[in-house]
Amino acid sequence: MSILPQHNHCLTRSPAHNPWHRKRIICSATTTPTKPKSSPNQVTFEPQFVTPPNLVTSISTPPVLNDPSLQSTWSHRTWVATGCTTVLVSLAKAIAGAGHSHIWLEPMLAGYIGYILADLGSGVYHWGIDNYGDGSTPIFGNQIEAFQGHHKWPWTITRRQFANNLHALARTVAFFVLPVDLVCNDPTVNAFVGVCSGCIMFSQQFHAWAHGTKSKLPPIVVALQDVGLLVSRSQHGAHHRQPYNNNYCIVSGVWNEFLDKNKVFEALEMALYFKLGVRPRSWSEPTTDWTEETESASQVAVQ
Repeated sequence: MSILPQHNHCLTRSPAHNPWHRKRIICSATTTPTKPKSSPNQVTFEPQFVTPPNLVTSISTPPVLNDPSLQSTWSHRTWVATGCTTVLVSLAKAIAGAGHSHIWLEPMLAGYIGYILADLGSGVYHWGIDNYGDGSTPIFGNQIEAFQGHHKWPWTITRRQFANNLHALARTVAFFVLPVDLVCNDPTVNAFVGVCSGCIMFSQQFHAWAHGTKSKLPPIVVALQDVGLLVSRSQHGAHHRQPYNNNYCIVSGVWNEFLDKNKVFEALEMALYFKLGVRPRSWSEPTTDWTEETESASQVAVQ
């Protein structure tokens, strides 16, 4: 390509006079495309722009107060009622069996272990859906998409109706606990299953309370949070701040310090990356989809 000089305005000084004189010099400019010569054996490379994959599904529409996706349906209520029934049956059989056999220590210890393991299970599950998969992932797609939206608009969980928030876990609990209720009469097993499954099913409600305002929560809930029996607001609040890779457990949060201090989830992420080549979302710089947006009047107004 050849390029001639472009138009320019120049100031020149007359040799006979001291004052400056302006002279206009007009030049034409043309561009002539030239085709590079290439030999038959020469390898040519053409640059291409490659867009990196987006690890977080973009969610651009903020929910509003009367959003149907936040409201309970009769299907949601039915599943929650079914899940609660299976849990209560398991606990009732544990109490009845312990009373009949006069053995209380083992069922109580089993129930405590179930409570502790439920917190660990909630953390592992929360870590998995926070970091892997998307809305198209089989079985877990809806949960993954919901949790990504929760990171951008965490206040929405306090706007979800009770059955809407719990129905997915209640359905899973019903399928797993019902067979145990039908075939098992061991009070120790029933105590473990009842407490563990109940804590897992209600973990989303504990999660919602962790996002609530202290003045708006029931006093008993605040008391349980303060003594550490339920995940506290301050502890879970750290999960919604950079680097978004800690405090995953949402039942009591008792496992969070151990898991974060010993980098358990980071070790699992490295193992999965070297084994499968899959990067977790927490390794990427948080985008606007991870940036929390506060509740605004326009988002909660009834439309």
